[in-house]
Amino acid sequence: MLFAPVIAGLEHDKQRESAAQRAKNGPSARRYRSQPVRHWDHWLHENADLACAHLIAYDGNAGQRVDLTPEARREFAIEPAFDVSEDGRQAVATRHAIGKDRELDTTLLVIDLETGAQRVFGEADNVNLEGPVFSPDGKQIAATRSVRSPTIAVRPLATIIDAANGAMRHVAADWDRWPNVSAWSGDGSHVIATAEDEGHTPLLAIGVKDGAVERLTSHAAGGSHSNAVVLADGRIACVRSTILDAPECFVVAPRAESVPQPLARLSGFVPAADWAEVETFSVPSTDGAPIQSFLVKPKGAKGRLPLAFWIHGGPIGMDTDGWHWRWNPLLLVAQGYAVALPNPRGSTGFGQDFVQGIWGNVWGDQCYRDLMAVADALCARADIDASRTMAMGGSFGGYMTNWVGTQTDRFNCLVTHASIATMAQFTGVTDHPAWWYLEMGGENPYADMERFDRFAPIRHVQKWKTPVLIIHGERDYRCPVGEGLNLFEALQYHGVPSELLIFPDENHWILKPRNAVAWYAAVIEFIGRHLRE
Repeated sequence: MLFAPVIAGLEHDKQRESAAQRAKNGPSARRYRSQPVRHWDHWLHENADLACAHLIAYDGNAGQRVDLTPEARREFAIEPAFDVSEDGRQAVATRHAIGKDRELDTTLLVIDLETGAQRVFGEADNVNLEGPVFSPDGKQIAATRSVRSPTIAVRPLATIIDAANGAMRHVAADWDRWPNVSAWSGDGSHVIATAEDEGHTPLLAIGVKDGAVERLTSHAAGGSHSNAVVLADGRIACVRSTILDAPECFVVAPRAESVPQPLARLSGFVPAADWAEVETFSVPSTDGAPIQSFLVKPKGAKGRLPLAFWIHGGPIGMDTDGWHWRWNPLLLVAQGYAVALPNPRGSTGFGQDFVQGIWGNVWGDQCYRDLMAVADALCARADIDASRTMAMGGSFGGYMTNWVGTQTDRFNCLVTHASIATMAQFTGVTDHPAWWYLEMGGENPYADMERFDRFAPIRHVQKWKTPVLIIHGERDYRCPVGEGLNLFEALQYHGVPSELLIFPDENHWILKPRNAVAWYAAVIEFIGRHLRE
């Protein structure tokens, strides 16, 4: 079973030819009646003559092709997911429809593969159901369910759905973490999940009946785990990584405090533990809330180290004890830097109240103070050279780097990637404006633009003094390149030392290997130039 692009009303053997002819000779125009019109790095469409994603089933020999959703238009246009029951009789897929808040609602489409009968589960205003997984007997579906609100931050909950009638109930609703459902135990008594938790992403078992949560991977092992699959013997295969070790295949015993066991080393990377070390620490913020951070530095380093202060994106997300291909601190550690990875307000893994602290038009408020509290604590350490520090971030981290530039000159230089410089102006050009309204607490950016822009870096750019490298991908539709260009011109106008690095063929992330090399090289050169002793 798979999702494939299908042109409605056209025979299967004519699909490829027709699509090629239209691409070559047809118009490129796309016409819309509603948002969203873009997603990450590509344009969506409502055109009747363009292909739409359909759910297609085949037999074991890739024959007997059946289009399970022949009438589909935009329902599966954005990152759909599906699962098939173990007996092969049912399928479930996520499907989108525009909600009352103009953001996309997500429901579950359950299909009887023998009769073709279909049912839709979970229809409700401003609700999203994600990651459906059938139980071993096919009678239940596990998923995560969240409700959107401009005043209350989203909170995904593990949800069990009756596959016959769609009845739903939450499990572990009192547990103050965000579960990501992956699989079921072989006997159907537990859902296997992961959840970000105080800087780590452990593997967990959630009781289907009582909602009891048991951490499977040991606290001492730390790390980040994903892509869990339950094996025939009950063990759980997964992908595991740490800050010092690239993603590899591991197995975990289905009991508490299990030490993950490696299956094979496939990445080709050697763990960095021989030359780099990671410290986790916590400092109180201005309101007393503890702010957890990681500090990665050369192992056994002597003397004071220059500091790179990395701010994660999201803003709802977490710097975790896990490998990152695009923002890997080890490349700076190899150059002799200490790299800080703070988890300020809005970070997941520290409870819903902590997430709530970033919801609404408050981005430059307590989150900024959290970060400065961490920076203060680091600069007071004997192993950090407070006279040689820099800050950088991407996406929300880029926004916050911009905000830092307008609020303090404590850092020697800044690097801002895929950032936001405006706020009200950003509303209409990001790929999901309806989500932006929610993130900003439902404020109207058109009624009082000056108030809406109270935390917009562009409104405070006259105070910016710190040299900065601005990086942007031209195909970034989440944080469009205009934000980077806007910031660059504003800083050039005000005489601030500023440089612009553009990747015309990249999106929100720098994905092409040759461009990733250029990205790291530019960042390291820029930082080295400004943090030189």
